[in-house]
Amino acid sequence: MAMTMTQKILAAHAGMESVEAGQLILVDVDRVLGNDITSPVAIREFERIGATDVYDKEKVTMVMDHFAPNKDIKAAVQCKMCREFCGKYEIPNFYDVGRMGIEHALLPEKGLVVPGDVVIGADSHTCTYGAIGAFSTGVGSTDMACGMATGKAWFKVPSAIKFVLKGKLNRYVSGKDVILHIIGMIGVDGALYKSMEFVGEGVSALTVFDRLTISNMAIEAGAKNGIFEVDDATLAYVNERAQKPYTVYKADDDAVYDETYEIDLGAIKPTVAFPHLPENTRTIDEVGEVRIDQIVIGSCTNGHYKDLAEAAEILKGKKIADHVRAIIIPATQEIYLKAMENGLLKIFIDAGCAVSTPTCGPCLGGHMGILAAGERAVATTNRNFVGRMGDVKSEVYLASPAVAAASAIAGKIADPRAVMAD
Repeated sequence: MAMTMTQKILAAHAGMESVEAGQLILVDVDRVLGNDITSPVAIREFERIGATDVYDKEKVTMVMDHFAPNKDIKAAVQCKMCREFCGKYEIPNFYDVGRMGIEHALLPEKGLVVPGDVVIGADSHTCTYGAIGAFSTGVGSTDMACGMATGKAWFKVPSAIKFVLKGKLNRYVSGKDVILHIIGMIGVDGALYKSMEFVGEGVSALTVFDRLTISNMAIEAGAKNGIFEVDDATLAYVNERAQKPYTVYKADDDAVYDETYEIDLGAIKPTVAFPHLPENTRTIDEVGEVRIDQIVIGSCTNGHYKDLAEAAEILKGKKIADHVRAIIIPATQEIYLKAMENGLLKIFIDAGCAVSTPTCGPCLGGHMGILAAGERAVATTNRNFVGRMGDVKSEVYLASPAVAAASAIAGKIADPRAVMAD
């Protein structure tokens, strides 16, 4: 039976020759992930079902990133609970303040996820790892608890949508613009419980970090997962980091897809998602006059070094507008250190930005940049629902690092090409 990339990975992990869309299967998982918000719930469920140990100490990972460094007493209690659990069960892949990063940037960086893996995480953006050819998806904390105890998870095999990428991105256009363009095209439920599979010669024109951004936001189209065909760029990235052998899965030529879309990367313009849905997109020349109060560059979507470098190119030698607060959050300590060594942090600070230790922080309205009523932010985060970054009367506009940096300078949503031309 012909299968998609996702179906092949799931079949292999279920010990089956083939699977088909809609089939219920029990699969072995390669990694179980939780953070400081979701792990405590999973820990309580783990204890309630009477589990006495985790299924594999090396394959359980907890990252303290959402409300860490702790923003209040409750956050401190949550992190303490995770810390004690990982100590009790001798879990080595526990990442705390000072050596942690935003989970979905940290795991690929550490080589904890490789092509062909099945990864479940109690965080909806666990679908990020499809960028390197893994099947990864978000689950509830109860599923995380069962995964930690048994190393298994139930899935309904998803059908798939194929995205055939062609051409190359223009300057100041990135993976963020690609996924916003796609979500604007198919809607926030356009891939509901489906696998978004990215193939074509245009894949090679995208960096691994562009792909991480695109896979990360597959969930914003309702997808079960996003996954890229593995190529030489993937292998170069993985081979530098991988902690174990891996298997590359390629879709069969006659695999069945619900829909197929051709995407010309060269036709995509800088794109902004207006409040209050990621599908509410406009190209930069359709934006109009939108005065802003804050920009945030970071998150599991766009906190990579590539993202910071794109922002720094625009901010170098310039000042942000007097009425704008600019917050830069490197996604991991490694990225933070590289940005410091290469002078990016000096560029940001000279421009008037605040630079934070790695944290999810403002993305989920946690800390480090909460909005008041009536305020507007341009953010490289992945969601702009009502109240996502603070007051329910605030507004979040999703955009690339280039657009966010240009907007900080202009004091309004701005085209990076125009700012650089001035």
